[in-house]
Amino acid sequence: MKIVVAHNRYREAQPSGENTIVDVEISQLAAAGVEVLPFLRSSDEIPSMPKSAKALLPISPIYAPRAQQDLSRLLTEHRPDVLHLHNPYPLLSPWVVRTAHRHGVPVVQTVHNYRQVCSSGLYFRDGVICQDCRGRTLGVPAVVHRCYRGSRVQSALMATTLAVHRGTWKSVDRFIALTSAVADHLRDYGIPDSRIVVKPNAIPDPGTPAPLGQGFLFLGRLSPEKGLDLLLEAWRRHPDGALGPLRVAGDGELRPLVEAAAAERADVTFLGPLDRAGVREALNASAVVLATSTWHDVLPTVIIEALASGRPVLGTALGGIPYLVGADTPREPAGTGPAVAASAAAPPSPGGPAGPVGSDGLAGPGGLGPGGLGPGDLVGPVGLAGPAGSGGLGSGGLGPVGPVGSGGSVGQVDSAGRAGALPAGIRAGEAGWVVPPDPAALAAALPVAAAGAAALAGPARARYDRTFHPEVVTKRLIDVYASLR
Repeated sequence: MKIVVAHNRYREAQPSGENTIVDVEISQLAAAGVEVLPFLRSSDEIPSMPKSAKALLPISPIYAPRAQQDLSRLLTEHRPDVLHLHNPYPLLSPWVVRTAHRHGVPVVQTVHNYRQVCSSGLYFRDGVICQDCRGRTLGVPAVVHRCYRGSRVQSALMATTLAVHRGTWKSVDRFIALTSAVADHLRDYGIPDSRIVVKPNAIPDPGTPAPLGQGFLFLGRLSPEKGLDLLLEAWRRHPDGALGPLRVAGDGELRPLVEAAAAERADVTFLGPLDRAGVREALNASAVVLATSTWHDVLPTVIIEALASGRPVLGTALGGIPYLVGADTPREPAGTGPAVAASAAAPPSPGGPAGPVGSDGLAGPGGLGPGGLGPGDLVGPVGLAGPAGSGGLGSGGLGPVGPVGSGGSVGQVDSAGRAGALPAGIRAGEAGWVVPPDPAALAAALPVAAAGAAALAGPARARYDRTFHPEVVTKRLIDVYASLR
């Protein structure tokens, strides 16, 4: 089998998980015996381009003539079975789909963001979900608000590109949705189920998990959309030391917030930015990994790393997080419902957990973290169901764990991880728990996760083996290609 992988790499100065995923996927396909023909461009090429090429840059998102010529030669010479597209902007343009089809080559696209509809790819503006361009022929609001790179000119170009290529995107032969939330976004865009396949990313197997450590680990970019301030507010609702240690790793604009918390409390440790060995050490030292994003995180890789290490995850019920921990529920597609209602956080409930998030969910901007995904990797909102009951989880799933008692203590958890009803708003999954992005709800869930970590450590690793292991994911991808030959 011969596959062209097409991707416009993001600038290396702005580390991108999407670049990493493409590189890893190419390696995994090659290891599985697939002949991969990379068709790559990089935004780092732009400064060194000749003036004639730079003069064409304004129209390249709509039509990139050099890329089409190069792709045509590649397709003519190698006659591949499939073209697999990731990011086309700005040097490839969606026109590569038309070029491939003109040569009789089917196209698969992995969807990493909302950019079929939204110029920024985020469905987010000024701190709230923004759906102003949804359903419009031309995204004029994106131009008014400078949604693409803070420029009205570039926003107008991207809005025009999306209008021109609406039919192009709808001609793609198969879309790969990284989670069920992305699949919902595509359905809302008008893509039929028959052309959507849910296939997550994979990370290499780190080997047999180390014995469970203690406490919690937050690993990611220290920025508001990653929910660090949400986490610290929830953490402060418990006495110092009551939950074990909280380790925070990463860097970003909220670094002073973490440093202040570490100075204030003995149970908070700031690890700073970590290399891969440091990430592994921090995972091994912890019992639960936190994914407290306040945006619709497409597929935070740190969760897959946690599951591979046998660490359950406590996350917010947004984007792909419920899918990753096996606590998925039906949702409204991204871009539905009033923007204000969709973005307003659940009102604080002093002394008690917040109610469940409605079907509109919550959102926030993209961000990067160690091992995380690249900018714009966003998906649709998630609605929360009530507490998990018998039969509420998939095959092999576990029931709810550990209610919080009146004194803040956690109820007994049996060897299967089952206990009494969960506090309102907390939903147990096969490999963790999800809650509304609200401090009270997260505060109620922290002791539940601390008590249930040992019971879910084995299921967490089992979920990785079954769903996110490279052998499983690569086979799924090859099956998608084979279905189009």
